[in-house]
Amino acid sequence: MESRLVVNLGVQRFDKLREEHKFYVDKTDFIREWWEYGSEVTLITRPRRFGKTLNMSMLACFFSNRYAGRGDLFEGLSIWEEKVSKQEDSIQDIFRQDVSGQDTSIEVYKYRHLQGMFPVVFLSFAPIKTGKIDEMKMVVKIVIADLYGTFKDIIKSEVFDDNDRSAFAEVNKDMEDAVAYTAVNRLCGFLKRYYHKDVIVILDEYDTPIQEAWLAGTWDETVDFFRNFFNHTFKTNGCLFRGIITGITRVSKESIFSDLNNLDVITTTSGAYADAFGFTQEEVFAALERAGLGSEKEGVKQWYNGFSFGRYTDIYNPWSIASFISKKGEYRAYWANTSGNELVSTLVQRGNADVKQTMESLLQGNCFQTELDEQIVFHNLKGSANAVWSLLLATGYLKVEKLEYIGIRKKAMYTLALTNMEVINMFENMVKGWFREAAEVSYNRFIKALLLNDVEAMNEFINKVALHSFSSFDIANGVSDDDAPERFYHGFVLGLIVELEGRFRITSNRESGFGRYDIMITPFDRKQDCAYIIEFKVHKPRREKNLEETVANALSQIEKKQYETVLTAEGFEPEQIRKYGFAFYGKECLIG
Repeated sequence: MESRLVVNLGVQRFDKLREEHKFYVDKTDFIREWWEYGSEVTLITRPRRFGKTLNMSMLACFFSNRYAGRGDLFEGLSIWEEKVSKQEDSIQDIFRQDVSGQDTSIEVYKYRHLQGMFPVVFLSFAPIKTGKIDEMKMVVKIVIADLYGTFKDIIKSEVFDDNDRSAFAEVNKDMEDAVAYTAVNRLCGFLKRYYHKDVIVILDEYDTPIQEAWLAGTWDETVDFFRNFFNHTFKTNGCLFRGIITGITRVSKESIFSDLNNLDVITTTSGAYADAFGFTQEEVFAALERAGLGSEKEGVKQWYNGFSFGRYTDIYNPWSIASFISKKGEYRAYWANTSGNELVSTLVQRGNADVKQTMESLLQGNCFQTELDEQIVFHNLKGSANAVWSLLLATGYLKVEKLEYIGIRKKAMYTLALTNMEVINMFENMVKGWFREAAEVSYNRFIKALLLNDVEAMNEFINKVALHSFSSFDIANGVSDDDAPERFYHGFVLGLIVELEGRFRITSNRESGFGRYDIMITPFDRKQDCAYIIEFKVHKPRREKNLEETVANALSQIEKKQYETVLTAEGFEPEQIRKYGFAFYGKECLIG
């Protein structure tokens, strides 16, 4: 059936969306909720493409005096239609009776008087897609200079003198750092003097440069700059009425928010604004009906449901739903395959053995329990599994199945799982992609060689992968030479899971016999396939002559520790169990 909805993907301007009568799910109750909470500065974190920018544009259209008289943008929406009840206001002022005793109630709309009433500063750090500190500062300065350009007419007023105009003109793409990070503060001062009202400041995608800096290794310099920016913009700004900040992650207060004790932080597990970002199941099903896709409700639920914000456990990503409707019911990983996965990919690639093992379990449909802090401490991402889980939760790739508070200290314990089918497909394709891109050969060749016991072909493939990939994603700053290859091979385990899913059970670092094996691959059909035990060894030049001796030591450990015990207990005969030793040193690998 032909779609009855006009979907305009990627439009993030509220006014344009409304003027063109495009598909829009009413989220204007967010205006009411934000207004009534009354926090001086609010930070709201949500995954990418969950409507943060559109909601910030909506706030600007509602409150900004540049949109004064544009109530037409909100006609028919909840914020425009909400009325004052008798219990909410002075009855003698709003409800009165005439001399005949007849009720002559005056209908008063509760929020319409706020539309277009404030000077609003709205800027976004979304364009900052570089981690190089000089380039990053340049883009920030361009963003701020463009912001000033939108207010250039006010500086002509007689309210300002030549010194003011000189200070205003000082803000340009070539300004000094100190001018840049104090610029929004000073702009608020200009606006307060001109409009005689304090200013609402909206900052969207605040953490984009922070993530880019971590990936590029320029964290410290970047944090120094933005700590000053946030302090001047939201802490020492005497002309600030209210501030609102959005981003994907809650960067630790010690990093850039150290001076902001007036910050109200709303994460994905907070109760506030829980249904303001993303679509609820009711909203999704209503949209599917309007689009003539009502028969696809269960399929859409399986693929795209699962995000949990506050008390809502059935939140859908707007980008996926809009794309699904636009493509007339075609199931794809729309959200998961859009840009923005680099940080997540890097973390999983460089993650320690615990991260790799847990990812294996998650891809098999399991969940796990962990303690975590929703503040993202970027310095801990390289060494802390919990820090990685915190970031994956914030970015939407993990969901909270259960949150329990345990013990006298009420320690928060999170039960986490991959969010939905779309996310599972993304991770499976991500793992395959690492090996395809690294070796430029078909990943299936290694699996085929393993199943055929073709050791020569296995060695050829794994050395190609090592040659092309060790330097690019396994050797991170601060990682020892011994640890780096092990990270690669744990990444390789993820690849095995993807290719052999449904045919084998993959386990790693589990007890069997007198120790813990590295990898065990157990077939579901023992008549068709053998079982495999794999042990990794880093070559020790002082103890071993060559890689062949390292392989022999790996195989010897399998025998001495009797790793096959769990397999023989399941009824496998010795000839059904294949044992491999993987030896590696730098970029050299040997399998035997």
